[in-house]
Amino acid sequence: MGVKVAKFGGTSVADAIQVRKTGEIIRADQDRRIVVVSAPGKRFDTDNKVTDLLYLLKTHIEQNAPYEQVLQTIRDRFLGVERELGLNAGVTEEFLEIEARLSRGASADYIASRGEHISAKIMAAYLGYDFVDAAGLVQFSAKGKFLTEETNAALSAALTEHERAVLPGFYGTLPDGEIKTFSRGGSDITGAIAARAVKADVYENWTDVSGFLMADPRIVENPKSIGIISYEELRELAYMGASVLHENAIYPVRMAGIPINIRNTNKPEDKGTLIVADEQKQDNGIITGIAGNRDFTVVAIYKNMMSAEPGFIKRVLSILEDYDVSIEHIPSGIDTVSMVIADRYLEGKLDDIIDDIERKTQADSVEVFEKMSLIATVGSGMAARKGVSAKLFTALADADVNIRMIDQGSSEMNIIIGVENKDFEKAIRAIYNTFVIEQ
Repeated sequence: MGVKVAKFGGTSVADAIQVRKTGEIIRADQDRRIVVVSAPGKRFDTDNKVTDLLYLLKTHIEQNAPYEQVLQTIRDRFLGVERELGLNAGVTEEFLEIEARLSRGASADYIASRGEHISAKIMAAYLGYDFVDAAGLVQFSAKGKFLTEETNAALSAALTEHERAVLPGFYGTLPDGEIKTFSRGGSDITGAIAARAVKADVYENWTDVSGFLMADPRIVENPKSIGIISYEELRELAYMGASVLHENAIYPVRMAGIPINIRNTNKPEDKGTLIVADEQKQDNGIITGIAGNRDFTVVAIYKNMMSAEPGFIKRVLSILEDYDVSIEHIPSGIDTVSMVIADRYLEGKLDDIIDDIERKTQADSVEVFEKMSLIATVGSGMAARKGVSAKLFTALADADVNIRMIDQGSSEMNIIIGVENKDFEKAIRAIYNTFVIEQ
């Protein structure tokens, strides 16, 4: 018998109906022995996620506003699930403990973590699995840094004592025992580190989508799903925002060589997307996916004989560092260099940055191109095929899209182009139609 670690997101445990559905999925495969759950998500569009309610609770407390109604809303949500499932999962006792901790000044992380904690208690009771608390096992340093190896050792030792277990995601503890949470979506990370700890055959991440799509469905009608993708391809696409998985959840399983399977709780018959080591990916198409983001600014610098001037680019980068500005890409030529910067870093800073660049580099010209978008076409199969770039540029030209920037990674796995915001969706559709529909 193998071992699968199955992590279920907020929609999978949103109410009693979803918990039953999740339970059926787990029981359908005896290898699903370790389960990690999130806090309950939205039950309908206008509903609230439990974690959002918990943060609201903390805000009320910090502002000395009445918080009892918010706490009661959260309590009723969990009690309703417990009652509908016919369980005695100790929800009432959990909230008595929460109230006691609130009266003693509970931290924001402790409050936020209770959604996952109680959700795991309910799921464990429903399945008849052991509840294993992440507190004391998922470990952080005194400064809040996640301790990878210490956590792996502690989790591995603890989980070997349980044939089947449910863990709460999202949190662990500091050396003094205080609760410390990951960033939002951190239950993905808990699932990944649990998979590594038990040397799982696969890490299943169950959510509300059937894996990754080759393009944004809001732009491309009914885009094809991605059956298999390498970690490196995923990283390239995730960087452009195409992700249903917390980016920090990739490293633990990639390091251990464990594949990730993205699955849909509401469509368990779908195979989803399998994420594998780069060398295990068999290329069966030219591209794997297309992703992009709007709202970038390109600062284009020209100086004659720039290539012969030592330290020129370093001076530019130092200026941007002084303004705490991160750079997405740095396309360059013999006498030119461009800095592609997300607009969110430039609010109220752009004019001062340009003045400093002109003054400190003595550039011949500095041009600014605003309202730009970046689009990445990604696929490990691109490197082995001739004419991919020509095909992509022809598709964009035929769609009347003007390319303002081109940047290809050294791995030849991606081609990134810059276009004006107004051409963003048209460009993605043109690339998809050429490489997917026409193929």
